Amino acid sequence: MDIKEYLGKIVDVKMDRPLGTTHPKHGFVYPVNYGFIPNTVSGDGEELDAYVLGEHKPLNEFTGRVIAIIHRTNDNDDKLVVMKDGRNYTDEQIRALTEFQEQWFDSVILR
Repeated sequence: MDIKEYLGKIVDVKMDRPLGTTHPKHGFVYPVNYGFIPNTVSGDGEELDAYVLGEHKPLNEFTGRVIAIIHRTNDNDDKLVVMKDGRNYTDEQIRALTEFQEQWFDSVILR
């Protein structure tokens, strides 16, 4: 499946890095819930990753709508941006909320 086909779709996200947890290798703290879409494969051979925005407590699972895709132009591991259905953030808000990890990559936000 082309990653752009996820835009606007409802997806289930399983969190492997809930809000407030620390990255096992790099030591930074996740200011948002971060997880993956089960039974998918991303460019890195792992499941497709997703940032869950607009939820302010640690979650184990979340069902929401893909509002954007962070397409990394210098890496093969694109990220979905997922929110509660009916909510939306601007590109600037998405960049600010994901900068803790995306600052190390060049990317464009696809809508």
